[in-house]
Amino acid sequence: MGTSRTSRYFRTRRATPLLAGLAAAGLCAALLSPSEARGDVPPAPGWTLQWSDDFNGPARSLPSAANWQIDTGHNYPGGPANWGTGEIQSYTSSPDNLSLDGNGNLRITPLRDGAGNWTSGRIETKRADFKAPAGGTLAIEGRIQMPNVTGEQALGYWPAFWALGAPYRGDYWNWPGIGEFDVMENVNGINSVWGVLHCGVNPGGPCNETNGIGASRACPGASCQSAFHTYRFEWDRAASPNVLRWYVDGQLYHSVDQNRVGAEAWNNMTNHAGYFILLNVAMGGAFPDGVAGRATPVAATVPGRAMAVDYVAVWTRGGGGGDPGTPATLHLRPGGTLGPATGSAAATTLAPAGGANHDGTPHDPQTFTATGVNGTYSGGSTEFDLLVDAGSAVANGQQVRVSYDRTGDGSWERAETYQYFATDPVPGYEHYTQSKGLKSATGTHGTMTNGTVRVEVWNAIGNGASTVGTGNQSLVRIPFTP
Repeated sequence: MGTSRTSRYFRTRRATPLLAGLAAAGLCAALLSPSEARGDVPPAPGWTLQWSDDFNGPARSLPSAANWQIDTGHNYPGGPANWGTGEIQSYTSSPDNLSLDGNGNLRITPLRDGAGNWTSGRIETKRADFKAPAGGTLAIEGRIQMPNVTGEQALGYWPAFWALGAPYRGDYWNWPGIGEFDVMENVNGINSVWGVLHCGVNPGGPCNETNGIGASRACPGASCQSAFHTYRFEWDRAASPNVLRWYVDGQLYHSVDQNRVGAEAWNNMTNHAGYFILLNVAMGGAFPDGVAGRATPVAATVPGRAMAVDYVAVWTRGGGGGDPGTPATLHLRPGGTLGPATGSAAATTLAPAGGANHDGTPHDPQTFTATGVNGTYSGGSTEFDLLVDAGSAVANGQQVRVSYDRTGDGSWERAETYQYFATDPVPGYEHYTQSKGLKSATGTHGTMTNGTVRVEVWNAIGNGASTVGTGNQSLVRIPFTP
C-alpha cells in the first residue's frame, strides 16, 4: 500500500496530481449517478472474467466466506506489529466495522470508542493466484467511494484497495521482494488517488522503498470522497517490455515497465503463484502522518465514515486464458481432479492419522489427478497454496506429496514430499504452502508428454479429521510451460 500494510514506514510525500491522458482501460464506465451501486459487475468486451464479488446480500451480513478471509487484531500472527505501518486501529469481524449494506455495497467503517481506541475492517481474497497469463494481461478493478470526510475531520483515514504477492502469506517478512500493487490509496480525505508499486529491497532498491514508485491525481469530476469512482490496475505481459498500469475512471495516470526496476526485482515479484487482493481502512500510520506532517488521527477526527465498495473483479485477456495465471495453475477440485477452478468453494475431508505418525508416507490420502499434461520444464519449483483446517482438534498436521509421471505410463519420474503443516486448534482455514520446505524428493523433472500430475493430501499426525478446501480454493502451480 502507499505504505505497505506489511513491513515498512513511509517517508513524506505529497499529492502531485498528474496530467493523465485519456486512455482506454478496456471497460466501459458505469452510467450511474456518482453515489449509486450498480448491483453487478460491468461487461468487459474482449476480457474473460476470472473472479468477482458484487457484495449483494442482507444488510449487516459479513462478506462471502467463500471469497474473503477477515483479518483481525493489530498484526498477522508472527508478523510485524501494527501491520508494519504504525497504524493504530484493531481490525475486527464485527458488522459494525465490516458488513454488507443490503444495497449492493461492502462498507468498511472505522469507529472510535469512549476510551479513544479505534477499530476498523480489513479483508483479503482467499485466492492468491491472480496473475497475468503468459503473453496476456491481468486486470484488477473495483468501484469504490472513499470515506466521505475531508479536512481536519479526515486526519488519519487511510482507505486502500491493493494486492500482495502470494508468498507473503505465512512468511510476513519477505516484503517488498514478493511485490505489492496498490490499486487505490488515499489519506486524510485529500481529493487524490495514489497508485504505487513496491518491489525489490527495503530501504532503497529499484522501487525506492519505503516510498515505492507511485503517482497520484485528483479523481475526475466529483471528488474521491463524494462519489464512486472506478480504480483499475493492469499487468500486461503482452507488451514488450512488460508493463504495469494504473487508471481512475478509465484514465491512465501511472505506469511502470520492467526495464525501470530491472530483471531481478521484476522476476521476484512476478515469478510466483500470483497475488491476493485486499480492502481495508486503516487509521493513522506512516502514510497519513507523512502527508499531513503531523500525528494522526487527532481529536477532531470523526469516526464512522465508511469506505463503500460496489464490486471487485479480476479479468484476463489473451495469453493462456482460462485460469488467472498460466495453464500450469491447477486447482484441487471436488471428485479428485486437478484443473481450472470451479465456480464455488467446497471442502474434502482428510481421514484422521489415528494417533500414529505418518510423516512422509501417505496414509489414506485424498488424491487429485490431472491427465494429458503437456509441457516443458521451466527450471522452477512446484508451488502450492492448500487451505487446510483441523477445526478445534489439537496436534494435527497435514502433509502433501506432488508426483509427476512424464508420459502417463504409471512410472512416477519425480515425487516431492513436503514437511507437514501443523494446524492450530481454531476453526478456520490456514494456508499450507511450499514455504514449509521439502522433506524429500526423488527423481528429476523433464518434458511432460501426455503426462500425469498427482497431488496427495493426508493427515500425517493427530487423532482428528481435517479438511482441505477445493473448488476455487486450494491450488498447485507446476513448473512447466505449455
